[in-house]
Amino acid sequence: MRLKEKKAIVTGAGRGIGLAIAKKFLQEGAQVVICDINEENLNKAEDELRQYGEVYAKKVNITDRSEVESLVAFAKEKLGRIDVLANNAGIAHFEPFLEVSDEYWNKTLSVNLTGTFLCSQVIAGEMVKQKYGSIVNMSSSNGILAEANLAHYNASKGGVKLLTKTMAIELAPYNIRANNVCPGFILTDLAIEGGISEKDLKEYTQKIPLNRYGKVEEVANAFCFLASDEASFITGTELVVDGGQLCQE
Repeated sequence: MRLKEKKAIVTGAGRGIGLAIAKKFLQEGAQVVICDINEENLNKAEDELRQYGEVYAKKVNITDRSEVESLVAFAKEKLGRIDVLANNAGIAHFEPFLEVSDEYWNKTLSVNLTGTFLCSQVIAGEMVKQKYGSIVNMSSSNGILAEANLAHYNASKGGVKLLTKTMAIELAPYNIRANNVCPGFILTDLAIEGGISEKDLKEYTQKIPLNRYGKVEEVANAFCFLASDEASFITGTELVVDGGQLCQE
């Protein structure tokens, strides 16, 4: 029960890694507010998660400050306070650099980077009052090393990484920690919808020393550790969950 009596928000929790994070938090004793922009996925997730603990759901567009502020008010009403924020919400779209449209560039940066900034800033403002908090942001191995056909995604995740380090410095006086999780290739609905082919999937697996893709539960475990007091002296860093892929040239 590493998160016993902790009050948490998990963004993008309608499915995939976000859903796995919320499940892990609940299993470890937290009370959780989940949010997502897709209301259908959100309602299904809430129904599924109820068996694991106390969970509340709210539809939120994290790129809109007023909606983020509404999420915070909702969480305070349901949970009383906010101890942990898991910024998981994100999007990806495979597209060659020379063909990246303004639409997908702006949308990717808006959700992945601006959304993380807005949630972090607004919720950190609440954590400052209680002199405690843990923020765990979803970056990526793509935020460390670039990958072809993902210029907009790579840029957004690199931005999240340095945003988080800056947050760690500025929030440390308030006993608020900020860290990144950097997954490698995790087979999720998002990856499939992003346009990955069977050929790409096979090539990815061959590049990974552990010779397999990652599971959503393995990313959730990393989020749980960094959110917990077991990581009380860890801030401003990134935990890479990639099966060893970045270890080699």
